[in-house]
Amino acid sequence: MRRVALAALSHYDLPAGTLRFVDHGENTTFRHDSPAGRFLARVHRPQRHGRDADPVLAVESELAWLTALRTDSDLEVPEPLPTRAGTATVRATAGDDTRVVSVLRWQHGRIHEDSPRPVHLRRLGAAMAALHRQADSWTPPARFQRIDWNHDAFFGDVMVYGHLPAPEVWMLLPGDLQERFERVAERLATVMSAEGDYGLIHADLHLGNAVFQGDRVKLIDFDDCGTGHRLYDVAVALWEQRDGPDYTSFRTALLEGYRGVRDIDVAHLDDFIALRQVAFALWYTGTAQVNPAFAARLGAVDDWSRSMLDLVAGGYA
Repeated sequence: MRRVALAALSHYDLPAGTLRFVDHGENTTFRHDSPAGRFLARVHRPQRHGRDADPVLAVESELAWLTALRTDSDLEVPEPLPTRAGTATVRATAGDDTRVVSVLRWQHGRIHEDSPRPVHLRRLGAAMAALHRQADSWTPPARFQRIDWNHDAFFGDVMVYGHLPAPEVWMLLPGDLQERFERVAERLATVMSAEGDYGLIHADLHLGNAVFQGDRVKLIDFDDCGTGHRLYDVAVALWEQRDGPDYTSFRTALLEGYRGVRDIDVAHLDDFIALRQVAFALWYTGTAQVNPAFAARLGAVDDWSRSMLDLVAGGYA
């Protein structure tokens, strides 16, 4: 993927610099440092946004929303860098690999995922509400394609995890988790149809995707963004805190921040936390089939899913 990134960068108006590997997850990312500044190069995984999604249009739609957020709000989100030709993305080839690549300006600051305090959740909640408020009034361009995080996207045959379609990943789950996840699916069919607050969401706005600098919070990694329930964004932000000792104070802080900007009904928050746990387990199980580091922890993740479902909504018994 490094050779693909280097091939892509030749299409951008960037001086020579250093390219450092950052992460190999949903996408493969690199940091580019040069006299022009620091940028993030993203080599996008095929079928990342669903089996039938146009990969170029999907990424360009994400970048269109980022551009609108920077124009229409005070939110600090990554700035897309266009190619010399003026396009938002480029298809780059190295050897047998051809991928869609995009480049964003780096967001400086600190991530407090492992050391959160209520103030971080309060600022994240306010930023999340501002994100939703902008989306409420923004009209996307005619050619706009992002994931629709509806019931079928979570439980049906839409997503690809690792290299496997979702139904095949589902069959890799332990039998008891399959049964419990099916109960989540059944309940969420009713809950999701009744939730009216629906629109563009980040869909992965946990503390690992919030960069703090002084009293500012910057939102990053919009790779999962699409249409969905706004309560899902809230659930994602609180999900990893749900089984911790400080959950109540974190929940209070996030909702105080959010409701200072925009109202939201959280009656079904635990249902959406359960939904996030299912989504995470499917993603993790699929990724474990192609990543040995994930495979080594798969049993622990399965146990965590069991304990989380025990905690929320009576375990979906």
